[in-house]
Amino acid sequence: ALSVEIVNGVGDHFEAALADPRVRAILFTHVGNTFCAGADLRAAQPGVPQPTLRHNFVEILEKIMTCDKPVVGRLAGHVTAGGVGLAAAMDISIAADDAIIGFTEVRIGVAPAVISVVCLPKLRRADASELFLEGERVPAPRAAAAGLINRAVPRSELDDEVSQTLRRLVRGGPNALANTKQLVARVPQMPREEAWEWTAELSQRLFQSDEAAEGIAAFRERRDASWVPPES
Repeated sequence: ALSVEIVNGVGDHFEAALADPRVRAILFTHVGNTFCAGADLRAAQPGVPQPTLRHNFVEILEKIMTCDKPVVGRLAGHVTAGGVGLAAAMDISIAADDAIIGFTEVRIGVAPAVISVVCLPKLRRADASELFLEGERVPAPRAAAAGLINRAVPRSELDDEVSQTLRRLVRGGPNALANTKQLVARVPQMPREEAWEWTAELSQRLFQSDEAAEGIAAFRERRDASWVPPES
């Protein structure tokens, strides 16, 4: 559950990974049968302010979506309430097909308010209404079909699928990945004419970059680019 200690710990480790130039992609995972169950209801008291957080949960969601590095989620257990928002904020979330995912907030008299900011853009209105209002926990394949997560795979294949995903990601140029994350987030929000102009400028800037020069040279020479780790 998202206690003050957990949120602060996640935030600290995430900041450290973002600051480390050796880290090319970031993996959120867990031990036990729960990825994240949302707020710590045993610690929460209605009407009583929560202790000061070093890292606000909203800030963590925002940084996941806007940071320069790809963020991957490995969901091998239950994901509910705020945990669904965490999974939805990630660039790629992969779940075991027997994981259970649900917006359970209405069952305790509240709403999936904050996490709706990251979840609603991924959902059709019909799916959002059903999943938010019924409060049911659904199998991971249903969540994948709704667009909340990228895919659900057999549990025996989960770790290999996550590893393969990370290996594919780090083959991309760091600057290219950062700009592509920005593109995915920004272009759908732009008027079409603005999008044409912005993407043309982006394309020109990237093609003129040192990273592109290395990537194109590597392609022509049939070798890995300099940023690709040896094990990838």
